[in-house]
Amino acid sequence: MNWPASIQEIIEEFQEIDDQFERLEVLMDFSSEVDELPIEDWNESNLVRGCQSIAHIEVEIRDETVWMKAAADARMVQGLQGILSIAVNGSTPQSVLELTPAFAEEAGILVSLTPSRSNGFRTMFDMVQNSVKEAIQ
Repeated sequence: MNWPASIQEIIEEFQEIDDQFERLEVLMDFSSEVDELPIEDWNESNLVRGCQSIAHIEVEIRDETVWMKAAADARMVQGLQGILSIAVNGSTPQSVLELTPAFAEEAGILVSLTPSRSNGFRTMFDMVQNSVKEAIQ
C-alpha cells in the first residue's frame, strides 16, 4: 500500500528489527511522540474501553486538521498511542477516515503484542476514527 511518509518510516523501522524484545523497546520509545493528555482531563468520555491498560484519547480538529492527545498507565500502550499520533496528527479528517490499521500489521508491530494489546490498538484506532466522524458531522 502507498502510505504517507510518516507511516512508511515507522513501517520500515519496525521491519528492520528481527528481535521481538528489541521491537517492543522501540515501540515503547514511541511513547515520547504522544502529545500528553493531562491526568486531570481523563474522564469517561475519553477512556479507551476494551484496553487492557488505563488509556485515554482525545481528538480535536483545528484548522481542518486532526490532533490527538493521549495518555496511558503503561508505556507500551503509550507507545502505540505515539504511533497512532504520528499517523493522524496534522492530517485532514478525510485522510484519517481513509486510514486503516493495516500499517501496524505491515510493520509487524501487532504480532509482537499479546492479543489483548493488539485488540487495544485496534480499539484506540477505531476511537480516533469515530471521534473524527463525530466532529465533522
